Amino acid sequence: MRRRWRRRRVLAAAALTGAALLLAGCAQSVDPIERLGEKAAQRVRHPAPARDVAYRHWGLRAPLAPAPSPPARVPLRPRAPRRRGLPPLPVVDRVPTSDKVVFLTYDDGAEKDPRFVDMVRELRLPVSMFLTDSVVGPGYGHFARLRSVGAAVQNHTLDHPAMAGLPYAGQRAEICGQQEKLRSRFGVRPRLFRPPYGTYDATTLRAAADCGISAVVLWRASVTADALAYARGEHRLHRGDIIQVGPEGSTGPDLKDRTLRLLREAQARGLTVGRLEDYV
Repeated sequence: MRRRWRRRRVLAAAALTGAALLLAGCAQSVDPIERLGEKAAQRVRHPAPARDVAYRHWGLRAPLAPAPSPPARVPLRPRAPRRRGLPPLPVVDRVPTSDKVVFLTYDDGAEKDPRFVDMVRELRLPVSMFLTDSVVGPGYGHFARLRSVGAAVQNHTLDHPAMAGLPYAGQRAEICGQQEKLRSRFGVRPRLFRPPYGTYDATTLRAAADCGISAVVLWRASVTADALAYARGEHRLHRGDIIQVGPEGSTGPDLKDRTLRLLREAQARGLTVGRLEDYV
């Protein structure tokens, strides 16, 4: 009886040892390619956050500093009227703020580079797009993608005329018409308006106010093919500056390259990018 019991114990131990060796052999025989695949799968499950590497991808020397939380928006005071009867609508080319921010604005909507959408998304740029219907043409889908990654859409007229000197009915049609176009496309009526070429008169302000605009936005600095140009004041960026990035000719730097040069200049001045709509 004892012999039978001992024999069973020996056989059971042998079976367990064999199973262990078999499992060890299977583990050692895993294909190295499968192991690499498992590591890749782990990286996919836990990808590196885009913000950790995006600045290098776009050629910046350091990450773009996040904009500070903006204070409660204080209504801007209207520009002092040059003549009696000028509507009390603010006209701004910079924002009075102690925050170390500048504001990026883009005109017309002629350039529709999908790489710029990637740049806005990866760098989390709070840009404002002032759109002209006749220039955007059938390309509103591009600006819907920009809105989906954080860009704001504002009014730059239907047909891009020089506004100063036009009769009230014509100016109102240009501004209100684009308000309706943008509302039908995006479901929002813009609060901000930029007159083409930066020119306006008292009639422009009255028409803009009647179309639901709360501020007319100009710019203190603009991006040219090879430099920054300044409309007034010191020729360097200051906190609160509104910057215009206008359309460039086919032979000039593209939109992302002009933006990159602007971001480098802002970083060199200790500035970052704020959302204009949070301050105006």
